[in-house]
Amino acid sequence: MIGKVLGDRYEILEKIGGGGMALVYKAKCRLLNRYVAVKILRSEFTEDEEFVKKFKRESQSAASLSHPNIVGIYDVGMEDDIYYIIMEYIKGQTLKELIKSKGALGVEYATNIALQIASALEHAHANHIVHRDIKSHNIMIKEDHTVKVTDFGIARAVSSSTITNTGNIIGSVHYFSPEQARGGYTDEKSDIYSLGVVMYELVTGRLPFEGETPISVALKHIQEDAVSPKTINNRIPKSLEGIIMKAMEKDISKRYSNVGEIIADLKQSLIMPNGDFVKKKKDIDENTKVIEPIKYIDVAEQLSTESNLEEKNIEPKSNKKITIIAISSGLILALLMFGVYMLINNIFNVKVANVPNIIGYSEEEARRELETLGFIMDVAEERVNNKDVPEGHIARQDPKPETSNKVTNPVRVVVSKGPKKVPVPPIVGKNYDEVDIMLESFGLQEGEPSQEYSQYPSGIVIRQSISPGINVDEGTKIDYVISGGPEKFFMTEFIGSNIEDVKNQLNVLDLILGNVTPEFSDDVPIGVVMNQTPKAGTEVSKKSVVDFVVSKGPKEISNTKPYLNVVLPQNLDKMKVTIFKIEGDKSSLIYEKTHSSSDSPLKIDISGKGQVLFEVYINNSFQDSTPYNF
Repeated sequence: MIGKVLGDRYEILEKIGGGGMALVYKAKCRLLNRYVAVKILRSEFTEDEEFVKKFKRESQSAASLSHPNIVGIYDVGMEDDIYYIIMEYIKGQTLKELIKSKGALGVEYATNIALQIASALEHAHANHIVHRDIKSHNIMIKEDHTVKVTDFGIARAVSSSTITNTGNIIGSVHYFSPEQARGGYTDEKSDIYSLGVVMYELVTGRLPFEGETPISVALKHIQEDAVSPKTINNRIPKSLEGIIMKAMEKDISKRYSNVGEIIADLKQSLIMPNGDFVKKKKDIDENTKVIEPIKYIDVAEQLSTESNLEEKNIEPKSNKKITIIAISSGLILALLMFGVYMLINNIFNVKVANVPNIIGYSEEEARRELETLGFIMDVAEERVNNKDVPEGHIARQDPKPETSNKVTNPVRVVVSKGPKKVPVPPIVGKNYDEVDIMLESFGLQEGEPSQEYSQYPSGIVIRQSISPGINVDEGTKIDYVISGGPEKFFMTEFIGSNIEDVKNQLNVLDLILGNVTPEFSDDVPIGVVMNQTPKAGTEVSKKSVVDFVVSKGPKEISNTKPYLNVVLPQNLDKMKVTIFKIEGDKSSLIYEKTHSSSDSPLKIDISGKGQVLFEVYINNSFQDSTPYNF
């Protein structure tokens, strides 16, 4: 294959890699005089119609993507049963090679790499293309640290039939999502899981799951939870750990919904590394929330339970004499004793019932509820502030709810006068780390922080939902906005563009033109950018200054020969003029003649290399010395 020319244009130079379906070669484009990468379908698959279809689908899918973090596709073709794709040639190393050589990468560097990978995936997903094989081997790091996602060889347009064949599992098992390991439905969230594994590897230097066989690794993706990356590298901030673990959730519904959410959280993590903003998705339906009962506080301890008096059984006396008088007397006495019995029973046998929970009820509602059960409500004169109970509603009760109590014992209650009013403190200008402590000290709660780009430093509060000094209910949530610093984006590639065109692009991108340094170049036309700072792919803010090195064409070679100008003394008619050349440690005689004063000045041709010193002597006496740079 080396030396073969494809399409009368691409000369194969050397093999640089290979995958399960294809081999990759470095080639030279004879038309544009540039290096390219050529992916060629392995010969053992060219007879397989299914594989050829996949290869063609790869070229069509990948060619539709155009993004600075995705390897560009230039051309596709077939020649002599050789199916090939012409791609951008990347000079650099794979992310896997970088991790092997360096181990765990720094948090900011790793986050920057993750942002660029995520940006590439976001673009692909927007075009309904799922990569399905995201791993550190398929991510190239250029010399300027720009990330390039490669090998969309198994990507395809998302459809309802996107099911991985369990007999032909594609990709690397160490980066598999659980649904890929099961051979199930795969979509954008499968890429999100694999991106989580890559981020895990970036910051720990190792993979979350290892095993003796691919099957054992796949089972771990399905059944086991990964060890928290922070236990491996304690320098990992809380936010980044949360992002990684959320991306690697086994339950698809608990992962990020899309890559855009990951990008937002990664950018937030650079500003609030220890912030608690990574939201976990709950198992239960958010619409089915259990409302917990309001807590209550007893006014006093349960009153001592009074001892029950023993019931007295009084038997009516009977008279055995059966006479009319005796019967009449007996009936009267029986009625009298029954009345006494009922009176005693009412006094000593008091009804007992369970006290209902009336916390949160209005006074009228609580009274009606108690009276239904035979209780009497005793309302305390002094009311209390309570942030959980509205004004005019029951804040405390004694006895406690569900406590057995005689109906003759009143239920004592304390009524709420609503939340205490507290002033809102000024939090604008404070660092986000101080907000929760400051609000808590005022009896307020921290609300939802949001972020927007601004001229202020990252992490500084620039706006609050309620103005300072306003009195609000205790426990009120105060939302606030944090500055993300000036808006960030990835620097554009200007090398190869004319500096005049670049100036117009800088205005559009809201960037500032810095130093423009001209340099000679035999290869780059005049006015074309040769170098730029910052480099393309670097994350920068608006209003950033960009410096350029611009070609001023080849260096002109002067046809004028250098000479030494020697002024002769006018008081001598005849004189011998001697000139020595001192070049480094070597001294040599280059001129010696007799002249008259009328010959002045003399123009003596000279030559040399580097810095040379010329000494002039008149009649063997030192006259002058002249340095010269060649």
